[in-house]
Amino acid sequence: MTLRFGTDGVRGPASEFTDALVVALGQAAAQVLGTSAFVIGRDTRESGERLERALAGGLVLGGAQPLSMGVVPTPAVAWVCAQRGVPGAVISASHNPWSDNGIKFFAAGGRKLSDELEAALESALDAIVASGSDGDLATNIETDADAVADWCGAVSSSIASVVPMRIVIDCANGAASFVAPAIFRGLGLDVEVLHAQPDGRNINDACGSTHPEDLQRAVVANDAVLGLAFDGDADRLLAVDERGELIDGDQLIALFARDLRERGELAGDRVVVTVMSNLGFRLAMDAQGIEVVETPVGDRHVLEALARTSSSLGGEQSGHIVFADRATTGDGVLSGVQLVDLVGRSQTPLSVLADEVMERLPQVLRNVRLEHRRDDIVDAIAGEIAEVEQSLGARGRVLIRLSGTEPLVRVMVEAPTLEQAEAAADNLAAAVIQACSA
Repeated sequence: MTLRFGTDGVRGPASEFTDALVVALGQAAAQVLGTSAFVIGRDTRESGERLERALAGGLVLGGAQPLSMGVVPTPAVAWVCAQRGVPGAVISASHNPWSDNGIKFFAAGGRKLSDELEAALESALDAIVASGSDGDLATNIETDADAVADWCGAVSSSIASVVPMRIVIDCANGAASFVAPAIFRGLGLDVEVLHAQPDGRNINDACGSTHPEDLQRAVVANDAVLGLAFDGDADRLLAVDERGELIDGDQLIALFARDLRERGELAGDRVVVTVMSNLGFRLAMDAQGIEVVETPVGDRHVLEALARTSSSLGGEQSGHIVFADRATTGDGVLSGVQLVDLVGRSQTPLSVLADEVMERLPQVLRNVRLEHRRDDIVDAIAGEIAEVEQSLGARGRVLIRLSGTEPLVRVMVEAPTLEQAEAAADNLAAAVIQACSA
């Protein structure tokens, strides 16, 4: 078995990442991405240290010099790659459970790999595996503590100062656990920290951005101004307002877009988001004269559009937020620092800011599993889609997407009320089933 790249590196059960396979991947990475210094970081999963040693062993075999940043957020590795002009890798499965793991690469300059580079990496890996080349796990990997400190300093210095306030942060027992508390306390904030005691198996376990319930309760109980929730590798951020209400990526991006535009710092008065961003976001941006550039789902597509359009802000509803003039990828801790700064400067509760900036319309998603994939499904139910869109008018939206990996059709409907959205989604799901059974 060899590894195949998805939308964000390779990911799956940690047991599938055998030592021999990861050593071969490291060797292939050195061949394709360069034999200079190669930065490696990882999250807190039980399998992470083993995979790091295997990857480093392969890099050495390929002629590269691995430098370990230890347990750090994904964006910290990307930032160091950008600053030093060297490639790097992160060993993480992001928001997945502890039993999974993954490896994603950055090219020199801190950018995610292009399709062409990923194809070249896969080809090199296949050739190495086919040759039966053997390699050892690295016994000693040079550690670069300065790199971690440099990234922390860059995040902290991204704002001039901050208004003192009490906040709660949820580190998801993941990569932010050892850096985020120090960064926010270093800014002079009163910080209550949740889920920052990783044991190798508790990453993302009923905590972090995928399970913010503890954070919501803690913000209210501690009379905090706001809460910040990171995912396992800390490239996402969701927030909680002072009432304990969740603030998603769309709302955060809307807040940042408005604030940057008012300060003359939103490049082109433009923001980049995916097709899944709420219609309420689009209506709010239109009302404020901010152009919305839309991409397919995935932060990689957002990053490509940011570069193509020379935009400075983009992201996803899930909480990947990219400040393109400060980072080459989504950075949850950086986004949290920016949010604390925004709320402090405004002297306005986060709940009020979020309610002012946009109205989040009800969004309903139906996943319709089929026996056989039908690539022309959108054309097949075009009449039903048009009928729903006409009934919803300007305050409704329909999105039909085929899964890229499964015989699955995703039906998404937004409408002025939840009842309307649910009814429309059910009708379209039924139309999908009927069209695929004909």
